[in-house]
Formats: sequence, C-alpha cells, structure tokens
Amino acid sequence: MVVDTERCIGIGQCELLEPGVFRLDDETAISAVVGDGLLPVERARLAVEKCPSGSISMRE
Repeated sequence: MVVDTERCIGIGQCELLEPGVFRLDDETAISAVVGDGLLPVERARLAVEKCPSGSISMRE
C-alpha cells in the first residue's frame, strides 16, 4: 500500500479499516503506511475504494 501524502486530507477511513497498515500522524493528520504495508488483495482494494481523497494505491 502507498499513500500520496500530498492528496491525503486526513479523514482517517484507512486507519479505521486497516489500523495495522495505516496510521494518521498526530501532528499533521496525514495518513502513513506502517509496517510492511501488505494486505490481501481484496482488503487492499477496499482501502483504495474507500479513501475519499483517492490518495491510497496498491503497489505490486
């Protein structure tokens, strides 16, 4: 998973869906990938789909 920090608007939907992969920074409220950023394909697609700013993408 990859977060485009320039597009992220800090809603936090990603962290709600996958708290082990996404975390909002306490100071900037911008999402970041934590750990290895790996998710099963279906869960990754859901995170991409649910991001209101379109800032999440899947990497291979």
